[in-house]
Amino acid sequence: MESLHAPWRIKYILAPKPAAGDTSIFATIAHSTEDEANYVVARDRTCYAILNTHPYTGGHLMVIPYKQIPDLHGLTDEELSDLMKLVRRCQDALTKVMKPDGFNIGMNLGRAAGAGIEQHLHIHVVPRWTGDTNFMPVIANTTVLPEALTELAAKLRTAFVK
Repeated sequence: MESLHAPWRIKYILAPKPAAGDTSIFATIAHSTEDEANYVVARDRTCYAILNTHPYTGGHLMVIPYKQIPDLHGLTDEELSDLMKLVRRCQDALTKVMKPDGFNIGMNLGRAAGAGIEQHLHIHVVPRWTGDTNFMPVIANTTVLPEALTELAAKLRTAFVK
């Protein structure tokens, strides 16, 4: 098995985080009306989707419940269903807009599992392309995003509407 090394993420991982009882950035965005500024690409009844501003690859989305909870046990069956349906819609929108070869879809629950915002559950939807790992992140400590987040967010919003 090969390992994917993402050394540029360490700045984010080591940055100060709010205490577990504090309101997460995701809860703040959930109640905000600034969808364009926050890169929100879709909103449903119980959850929403945003572009990750510290992505592994271009198009890295996160699906987040409005309710600030640390794991799946804090969700009702309806909220859990809504969350997974929006994950599927994200995959469909990314497929239309970016045409990836595959996806990584998953959660990091708890600090030991790598959760950056551990008090607020979120699901990562990461488009992947054959050969998308190259020397830039490994040697140059730089991620190459082929498209500005604002432009990609606008395209994804359009894909969600269709």
